[in-house]
Amino acid sequence: MIAESSSRRSRPVRATAPRHKDTGLKQERAVRTRGQVLDAAAETFATKGFPAVTVLDVAELAGVTKGAVYFHFANKEALAQAVAEEFYHLLEVIGQEVQEAELSPLDAVAELLVRTALAFRDDIMVQAGARLQIERSLIGAEMPMPYLGYTQSLAGWFKQALEEEQVSADTDPEVTARVLVSAFFGAQHISWVLNDRADIAERVEEILRTVVPRRSK
Repeated sequence: MIAESSSRRSRPVRATAPRHKDTGLKQERAVRTRGQVLDAAAETFATKGFPAVTVLDVAELAGVTKGAVYFHFANKEALAQAVAEEFYHLLEVIGQEVQEAELSPLDAVAELLVRTALAFRDDIMVQAGARLQIERSLIGAEMPMPYLGYTQSLAGWFKQALEEEQVSADTDPEVTARVLVSAFFGAQHISWVLNDRADIAERVEEILRTVVPRRSK
């Protein structure tokens, strides 16, 4: 009650600015805490898998209370959804960066796969998102639909390559994109299981040499 009385007395001039400042600081802390929780969730999902992870695991790794986790995420399923959404956002960012590089269509295809492979190898959020998509039937919540945007980007570049006669005339951009996505995501999974993705870059190079249509002579 003392604090409330003081606020009422000073409300016309001084109290409003500190309150706005406090709100801003609280928002910054909330954003920072949410990021810590999301990073911790990614690490636990990537290393343990969705079924084995608890909210307490996430809270302890993030260095916050369970209440802080629940403040931002209703349950473990909501955490999984948020990590999966961040995973696909990161894939979109990679695709946008490749688009902005203004490479030739086939070079753009190769660059996208190589950059994505390195993200799978080095980025825990990407690793977590990939594992969650494998475990999507165990999560019990609506997850983002996998692979569609990635396939569309590749199909667009193959269509451009076809128009520019960089590939043979019988190349089907949609089919080629689907085959390449299947090969890539299958290869990253095998690389994860066998070698903790240490050889993923080499596997991608093999795919590019084998699956991507040869340039026309």
